[in-house]
Amino acid sequence: MELITKKIKGTEDVLPKESYKWQFVEDIMRKEAQSYGFKEIRTPVFEHTNLFSRGVGQTTDVVQKEMYTFDTKGGESVTLRPEGTAGAARAVLEHGVLNEGLPVKASYFVSCYRYEKPQAGRLREFHQFGLEEYGTSDPVADAELICAAQSIFDRLQIRDIHLEINSIGCPRCRKEYHKALREYFGQYKDKLCETCLSRLEKNPMRILDCKSPEDKEIAKNAPKVTDYLCEECQEHFQQVKSYLDCAGVEYTVNPTIVRGLDYYTKTVFEFVTDYIGAQGTVCGGGRYDGLIEELGGKHVPSLGFAMGMERLLMLMEKQGIEIPAPSPCDLYIAPLGEEAKKKAFALVGKVRESGLFAETDVVSRGLRAQMKYADKIGARFSIVLGDDEITRGEAVVKNMETGQQTKISLNEDFITEFIDIHTEDVNRKVAGV
Repeated sequence: MELITKKIKGTEDVLPKESYKWQFVEDIMRKEAQSYGFKEIRTPVFEHTNLFSRGVGQTTDVVQKEMYTFDTKGGESVTLRPEGTAGAARAVLEHGVLNEGLPVKASYFVSCYRYEKPQAGRLREFHQFGLEEYGTSDPVADAELICAAQSIFDRLQIRDIHLEINSIGCPRCRKEYHKALREYFGQYKDKLCETCLSRLEKNPMRILDCKSPEDKEIAKNAPKVTDYLCEECQEHFQQVKSYLDCAGVEYTVNPTIVRGLDYYTKTVFEFVTDYIGAQGTVCGGGRYDGLIEELGGKHVPSLGFAMGMERLLMLMEKQGIEIPAPSPCDLYIAPLGEEAKKKAFALVGKVRESGLFAETDVVSRGLRAQMKYADKIGARFSIVLGDDEITRGEAVVKNMETGQQTKISLNEDFITEFIDIHTEDVNRKVAGV
């Protein structure tokens, strides 16, 4: 019989044999976020469409071409989130979190949705880890955020990933820059794609982010934003660099980075690698000092970043970074008969209560099949439990690797005795015996 359906194009399944890799990476990210004072925020997977059109920007590719937008039965226009920042900003503003003391530091794991041509490192459903910070304009916060990202890469033992930074200024100094871009790109009106022609007057910086090869080539000689920064933005950028220097974080100033979303101001940055092809940006972020105000709040300078989980895992695989496999089964109890099955069920419950991983038969297999299964799941110890063992009140625990056998009580001393055997085995392995 054929499957009635398969996964939708541009989506991926994370299977049980792979999910431990995600959990390992997520655990490191959570611990790093906590060490910097970030607390988790969880937001809905869909929002009112105007949140993204106002926050992300009408002239961005995300809003113009890539969002999954639909009308509800009630006639509301809603959109599956294309990124995590706008939803997090909406939540802290709506619930008055900004009144609880600044800065507010929030972290998240989110699934995001963009209608793009699926390829390696670019999916229609993808996942991000992000850090967002609200209520500080101090450049030390920019550097601290970048250090948090760098620390995650270091903890994951990722190498050959390069930090590129830039400043795209504030609305005041960007006016002059936009004027210079219009003059430059105006010479190429007959060569620009239709989308970029529409951007020329509204937001010429978006042309720098165009994916068209022809427009990319034209943009190579466009004016650089760093030549148009006002004194305040120049000073802010210098301070960010000086703090990064203090922290020993290496970086390259790349004046072509503008990021793909309109809410960015001043500092923008990307961590890039050559290991995963064209989709080499693994982390991107920066300041978005006007976003809260754009969403209806007061002026609250803010900043953040997001890491692509799929790209990060792909990079680790390309670099041969080994992710520790989950702990194998500590004990498998193979019951023979109905009474033994009940006793085994009770015993594995006790083992699990002690924090260890235990299994017993739930498929009604014979003994030989059970032992094959115990091998398959990597059980470290096994017990064969039949009527004789129940009558005597004791059984034999077998070390599946060495074959060593040890008698153990099946009564009140069972957990204590098994933990002693288990701990001794673990200690021997750690000592290399």
